[in-house]
Amino acid sequence: MTSSPNSNSAEPLAEGTLLSHLLELRGRLMKMIIAVLILFACLAPFSEILFRLVALPLMEKLPEGATMIATQVASPFLTPFKLTFLLAIFLAIPVILSQAWAFVAPGLYQQERRFVMPLLVSSIALFYLGVAFAYYVVFPLMFGFFTAVAPEGVAVMTDITSYLDFVLTLFFAFGIAFEVPVATVLMVRAGLVTPKELTEKRAYVFLGAFVVGMLLTPPDVISQTLLALPVYILYEVGIVMSRIMVPGYKEVEAQRKEEAEKS
Repeated sequence: MTSSPNSNSAEPLAEGTLLSHLLELRGRLMKMIIAVLILFACLAPFSEILFRLVALPLMEKLPEGATMIATQVASPFLTPFKLTFLLAIFLAIPVILSQAWAFVAPGLYQQERRFVMPLLVSSIALFYLGVAFAYYVVFPLMFGFFTAVAPEGVAVMTDITSYLDFVLTLFFAFGIAFEVPVATVLMVRAGLVTPKELTEKRAYVFLGAFVVGMLLTPPDVISQTLLALPVYILYEVGIVMSRIMVPGYKEVEAQRKEEAEKS
């Protein structure tokens, strides 16, 4: 699945002293921090607008006359501030990962660099896709369900801090869940599994996707299903990607089949 040791050993790798590596690491970290601070400075004047956008899926489902509330004195200031800072980090992910990649790339062989870069780009895109899926698909359905099942006489008035913590958890959960294809390719690349073995475990993955949905989402069928189904579909996508991106997997499958027959 990987290139032969001879081909790798023939390729020289960049070397440096411990001090030079530490200085480069400091420079990379400073660039990451500066990118986050610049984005935060640009977004700070619009913190209230950003919070309204994040709260929009819930606000559209609240009964007429209902609003969100702040139960702590500093919440009206700190909650939009927290959202803006986290959004700055979120938008700076391409810069953060690119700097991390630039730091470790000199220590990788050329073939490894060609393999890692597509995974890096796809992992960023899939994380953003997972967050967008949660905001545009999951939140409207989920909040509509929650407000519809509220007992009669109960006013739905969510605290802004609790709401932000809740949606950030779901954003992270869906963003990570959408990384399934990348994780699948990495496991095949590392030789832990083969595409054939992955196809044979479809039933277990399908069940496991619903278990993960139950653990990571609120206790309602809608949000659990909306997480479980994309996870399983992306698992299938990961199998296809592993067959395309990992050379030599057929030889590994044949070798394991031969070993199984001997045993």
